[in-house]
Amino acid sequence: MSEQQQQKKILSDERRYQYLISGINDYAIYMLDPQGLVSSWNAGANRFKGYVAQEILGEHFSRFYTDEDRASGLPAYALKTALEQGKYESEGWRVRKDGTRFWAHVVLDPIYNEEGILLGFAKVTRDVTERKEAEDRLRESEQRFRLLVQGVTDYAIYMLSPEGTVTNWNSGAQRIKGYEQGEIVGSHFSRFYTAEDQAAGVPKRALSTAATAGRFEAEGWRVRKDGTRFWAHVIIDAIHDDDGQLVGFAKITRDLTEKKRIADALEAANAALYQAQKMESIGQLTGGIAHDFNNLLSVLSSGLEVLAMQRGETGDTRTLESMRRAVDRGARLTQPLLAFARRQPLQAETRSVNRIVAGFETVLRRAVHAGIAFELDLDRKAHSATIDSARLESALLNLVVNARDAMPQGGRIVIATSNVTLDQHHQAGSLPAGEYIRITVSDTGSGMPPDVAARAFEPFFTTKEVGNGTGLGLSQVYGFIKQSDGDVVIESREGEGTTIAIYLPAVVSEAQEDHRGHVERVLIVEDEPDLMDVAASLFTSMGYDVVTASSGREAIDVLEQRDVDILFTDVVMPNGMDGLELATYTRTHYPETKIMLASGYPLPALKQRHGRDLNEFAFVNKPYRLADLARTLRSAM
Repeated sequence: MSEQQQQKKILSDERRYQYLISGINDYAIYMLDPQGLVSSWNAGANRFKGYVAQEILGEHFSRFYTDEDRASGLPAYALKTALEQGKYESEGWRVRKDGTRFWAHVVLDPIYNEEGILLGFAKVTRDVTERKEAEDRLRESEQRFRLLVQGVTDYAIYMLSPEGTVTNWNSGAQRIKGYEQGEIVGSHFSRFYTAEDQAAGVPKRALSTAATAGRFEAEGWRVRKDGTRFWAHVIIDAIHDDDGQLVGFAKITRDLTEKKRIADALEAANAALYQAQKMESIGQLTGGIAHDFNNLLSVLSSGLEVLAMQRGETGDTRTLESMRRAVDRGARLTQPLLAFARRQPLQAETRSVNRIVAGFETVLRRAVHAGIAFELDLDRKAHSATIDSARLESALLNLVVNARDAMPQGGRIVIATSNVTLDQHHQAGSLPAGEYIRITVSDTGSGMPPDVAARAFEPFFTTKEVGNGTGLGLSQVYGFIKQSDGDVVIESREGEGTTIAIYLPAVVSEAQEDHRGHVERVLIVEDEPDLMDVAASLFTSMGYDVVTASSGREAIDVLEQRDVDILFTDVVMPNGMDGLELATYTRTHYPETKIMLASGYPLPALKQRHGRDLNEFAFVNKPYRLADLARTLRSAM
């Protein structure tokens, strides 16, 4: 190729290059001379900056900079940096011809000839305003989100690495867990779990579940910096990048300790209410059955008395005695039911509980076998209580026997007394706040699972083999203590033993009155015809004039028509005026008439039912005998 042809090729290549540069619209590509004056201009520069070539050629490139940048000497600094380092690159605001600004990415390269002489600078500028605005919006969003997260104090919100390392920390996390950011970032999140959960692998399972399912949610105990525990609701969400790769976890924790405390208290209250309602319902049922059965026994007992008097000594007394013993056994069978229903007659008096227990120690020791250690732990300052001491001894014997049976291989029984004050922080069963004396019977036996302990006081419920228990022992204890205005609480763990605690009010008062008089005519008020006939026969056999009535209204008619010295009335009558209302009416309108009440329920149960003290009236329990009536009549007169 000749030299002329080579020159033409060079010129042709330069022209094609110029056409290439001139045709680029996405970049402003132009030349500066060594002083910074514009010496070339392409279409992209025209589009970005708004100048046509004739307007800008020969002008200094600093006119594209903002006033602030020109004042700071940034254009000169750019040329100097390009000369010294071979390149200058930056981003910043630039100004168009119309005065508007755009965000530019700028590259400035020095241009030398073959001899190394500086010919000028090549300047490439790109408008990246949209990218910057997007970045600014993202940055502002992240800033707002960061401020939001940091401003939340009720929730611990923080990030974890894929391995579970804490990477950031908000103010809520610091408040709830006690760690400052510098103390916890870089630590593994498992340190917030209890030692038991760590040993069971709970933190690892939580991350694994979140990674595979996308989310993990649970509640459980967590540990603060100071070692205290709180009940937490936890959510862990897996975070993935645009390619679906796991980059970490977002963890949100809320302290629900107070909510759990309230929920647990409500659950316990509901359980206690359910148990109380269940026991009350069973008590009403068993008490009603025992009452009606006593009425039947009264008919039999009184009939036997009448038969014995009619037959005299010439009759077959053995049959009558057998029948009488059967009636007595039937009456005794109703006592456990009445005890549970809190309707047994009690002879309460103020006694030292310690003295009752200590005085009964010998009997209690005999109830256990040689393989059982028996101990008393009596508080010398233990309060007294108003209690039926004989029935308390029976209750303690019941509890000791149960404890003995729970330790066939031997063990230890401890009976202890202590004073306790019940309030909103210390409660026992359904008892109101106040001063109580507590008697506990503890053993080291087999214990009871929760479902068995919950039913232990129910009548006829027993875990013993058939023939080895009636299921009435604990129910008698429960009913007796409840009737004494106390309560019984069971604490038992299977395989660890049982403690049964009896709570009795430390102070109870009781008033009694005596009544005396003389009886001539008796008005018997009874809705059961058989029982009325037997009662009439008993009073007639004692020489009294007897008139009868089957209802309260009928009895009032009798009182209006004739003089009555004694009113003998059943308390519970199904229709209209009951016996207590009749007694009150008689006391008001016929104050000279003596009043005797009869019932299958004992006085304390009637007092609870009617809400008043009935000691003002003479009272006899069903089933009654001739001797019972005579004794009550003597005391009433």
